[in-house]
Amino acid sequence: MISLSRRAAFGATAALVLPRFAVAQGTSTSDQRPTITIAVQKVANTNTLETLREQSNVGSRTWNSYGETLIEQSWSGDLGLKPALAESWRRIDDRTVELTLRDGVRFHDGRVMTAEDVAFSFGPERMGWNLTVEQARNLFGTVPGRTQGRTPPPEVLAVARRTFPAFEKIEVVDARRVRFVNRVPDVTLEGRISRNVGMIVSRAAFEAAPTWLDWARRPVGTGPYRVAEFRPDQVLVLEAFDEYWGGRPPIARLRFVEVPEVASRINMLLTGEADFACDMPPDQIGTVERNPRHQVVGGTIMNHRLTVFDKNHPQLANPLVRRAFTHAIDRQAIVEALWGGRTVVPRGLQFEFYGAMYQRDWEPPRHDPAEARRLLREAGYRGEPIPYRLLNNYYTNQVATAQILLEGWRQAGLNVQIEMRENFPQVLSREGQRGVRDWSNSASFNDPSASITSQHGPQGQQWQIGEWRNDEFGRLSQELDTSTDRARRGVVFRRLLEIAEREDPAYTVLHQSVNLTAKRRDLAWQPVQSFVMDFRSRNWGA
Repeated sequence: MISLSRRAAFGATAALVLPRFAVAQGTSTSDQRPTITIAVQKVANTNTLETLREQSNVGSRTWNSYGETLIEQSWSGDLGLKPALAESWRRIDDRTVELTLRDGVRFHDGRVMTAEDVAFSFGPERMGWNLTVEQARNLFGTVPGRTQGRTPPPEVLAVARRTFPAFEKIEVVDARRVRFVNRVPDVTLEGRISRNVGMIVSRAAFEAAPTWLDWARRPVGTGPYRVAEFRPDQVLVLEAFDEYWGGRPPIARLRFVEVPEVASRINMLLTGEADFACDMPPDQIGTVERNPRHQVVGGTIMNHRLTVFDKNHPQLANPLVRRAFTHAIDRQAIVEALWGGRTVVPRGLQFEFYGAMYQRDWEPPRHDPAEARRLLREAGYRGEPIPYRLLNNYYTNQVATAQILLEGWRQAGLNVQIEMRENFPQVLSREGQRGVRDWSNSASFNDPSASITSQHGPQGQQWQIGEWRNDEFGRLSQELDTSTDRARRGVVFRRLLEIAEREDPAYTVLHQSVNLTAKRRDLAWQPVQSFVMDFRSRNWGA
């Protein structure tokens, strides 16, 4: 078991000498807008700001301030799709969506957005459609330190193909119209276009960047704030872009400062060094709100916390062992002990905003230690060690959650051994023996293909890193992604849940994620149903 004392951790870290990040007004004497400092657990997992590479919870927090898509999700509203850089769109057929671009949108380099920029943003130079992943790996791998060269790294290609598995082309119809064309029918095209992978970028700025990494650390988009400074593992500074099509931004500068420890983030807020402190566990709400100048806001979001399995491990190759893992977990204990009842145990990897596709009678594996022990006996498991690669609270309450998981697994007879890792590349590395790990899955639009097939299907991370695959699941993933028969898609989705959660477990869902943010009470800012932090005028002020 891991020994963890939040009180002790707070006392130790609060005594550290922290860098000063004073809250100030705008940089110009005539600009009365504030500079806002946000203390975050991590600025970017990949040390880039390119959404094709930075697909993470922490990257979701910042990207929408400097980048935008043609269509966006209404995270502060009904979770439906709404116009963004495209003022409207219409279906041409089952494979084609035509979008009318908003007029007069400017990039941060001062250029007016054109249909050619939109086509380029989805083109081979940025998304690598002309290369196989292996070709990209070979090209990018020849560069010392992987810091130069214009070829996108293989991770970019994998994300592009995961998001748009049947992409064919973008057609420029005229100066303000483009057509997104798929190879096969897809009822979810509009939702896929809304994902942050489809951020619209300045072609001229991309082509002017000396290397791909130079571009990825200072992308030029259309958002209300532009990148002023990015020091990986330290700070991201965004400054107001006053030519923003949506109106003058309300903040002069946003400063996302990396502060890994919860206690240190809280200390920065309480001492006035920060205006926001992200990723708060519920047991620290009282610490924050004892000071009447501060509050904690937020709640459940469209994201689930998971435990994920690697079938290559000798014991985990047997689905009975993985099924035992799922029955040994007391999910409700996690919800009550660590989240104070602020979240729920969901009905598997799905969300109610799926509408008609939501499987209302689906249930997660019941907590049944006796059934877990029976499955282990049937599997012939004799206590062989199974590694659990763990990060130090990348996810809020991650280590405390691991304590509960370990106890449940131990009681069922599973010999799970913690292996602490510093970052996700170490967690996913093939070095050593992978076994169990933590993950989370978001649904970025209102359809199961936003999560279950994009993350666990043939183009998803689990298949791509050789962690888990199931041939029937692969065939059905393709059907879910291409079928236009909505009733049939519901049947297919249910079968996918049966395979991945009951028969041949790829993962098991723990609880719906909660995103809590501590802030100055006088700042009129509201959280949304995502990790996204919205600092546009519509979400700031009275």
